[in-house]
Amino acid sequence: MAWVYISLGSNIDREALTRAGVVALRALYGELVLSSVYESEAVGFKGDSFYNMVIGLQTTDDVFKVAQALRLIEDEHGRDRSGPRFSSRTLDLDLLLYDDFIINEKKLQIPRDEILQRAFVLWPMAEIAPDRVHPEVNKRYAQLWDEFDKEKEKLQPIAFDFS
Repeated sequence: MAWVYISLGSNIDREALTRAGVVALRALYGELVLSSVYESEAVGFKGDSFYNMVIGLQTTDDVFKVAQALRLIEDEHGRDRSGPRFSSRTLDLDLLLYDDFIINEKKLQIPRDEILQRAFVLWPMAEIAPDRVHPEVNKRYAQLWDEFDKEKEKLQPIAFDFS
């Protein structure tokens, strides 16, 4: 069984689609480890604030099948890929980690650069997997969050009920 970590983000109907993304992942993979939900400003464009979180799960699916499943869930929830790269999203599911794999092929980058660059990915990652080690920089996620420049992005945890 591989440990997989996925970032989830939404700034269009964000409460409903955050919940729907978790429901869809639970239907496919069963038990999930959920971070808190964080509210963050849009990065790279002017737009509504996002809800973001990180989800951990275990699967026997290979990495490419997981990536394909995430894309399908996005599509089923109205993801429009025709606009600019940095734009509003109904549902954005990014495969952050697949065990300790390092992959950079077929439009698949693991671990994702955003883990080290974006508070809205690193903080929830450090929350649910503090002792896991980043496979490229060989530091624990708790340590990476401790060292992160927290002034770069406005980010706050919010109360969010998944029941």
